[in-house]
Order: sequence, then structure tokens, then C-alpha cells
Amino acid sequence: MTDLVITRIFDAPRHLVYRAFTDPDQLAAWFGPVGWSVPRDTVDLDVRPGGRQVFTMVNDADPSMSSPVNATFVEVVENELLVGEEDVSHIPDFGADRLRMTVEFHDEEDGRTRLVLTQSPFPTEMESGAREGWGSSFTKLDKILS
Repeated sequence: MTDLVITRIFDAPRHLVYRAFTDPDQLAAWFGPVGWSVPRDTVDLDVRPGGRQVFTMVNDADPSMSSPVNATFVEVVENELLVGEEDVSHIPDFGADRLRMTVEFHDEEDGRTRLVLTQSPFPTEMESGAREGWGSSFTKLDKILS
């Protein structure tokens, strides 16, 4: 097991990047790697400690393939920090009962934002696929923010 840590600079101010994670319409527009979509009607966000983050990623080529997310926000600092936890005990290959995701939003020069995403504990053998998936998602997010 490892900590999956991904850092990305977005050419947009911090409050806009934060909103892309907390606004249901925006999340549905970018979340998921290329080839996957998040139908807007599956998104339910209650962005506060104890609130839910629920949505489903659906494979564009084969809609019978889906990946539901059902997490709980445990810490929220507007425009700065989102921390969520998800029960992953139903995924035998995961090797852990809970996955914690932390998303930090930092100001950078010229109105840009440095995002630091950490998922932990994370199975080492799934790390490269997850990095590729997040990179692909963040490419979609770049287009939304521009």
C-alpha cells in the first residue's frame, strides 16, 4: 500500500478550481477519465463535514460498465481543502476498508492554482492506472476552466 499523490497546476484561480469539485454541474462535466462520463442525474453533493459525495462514472462505449462513488466529506475548508472517505471494503483487490481522499487548493503566481490530491491507503499495483485516470480527468477539467 502507498499514498497516491498527484500535483497539478491549473490555469485558473483557486475558487474556480474548488468549484469544479463542489458544483454538481461542473463535476459531471469533467470527472472521470476520457471514455467515461458522469451523468448529471447521478450527482448528489452535500459539501460539508458529514455530507455526501455520490455519483456514478459510466463507460461511454459500454454503459453497463459503471463505477459508483459514495463518499462522505470529513473536512471542508471553502476554496482550500476537501477531505472525503469512502468504504471500499466491497472491492476485494483494494486491500483496505476505507479510502481517504484529500484535495488541497493552493494559490500560484499569475492567478493559477496548484492542486494536490492524495488518496490513501492505495494499492501499489493500481497506482499507474489511477495516475493515468486522474491525468485524463484533469485534462478534461483544464478545458472546463479555460
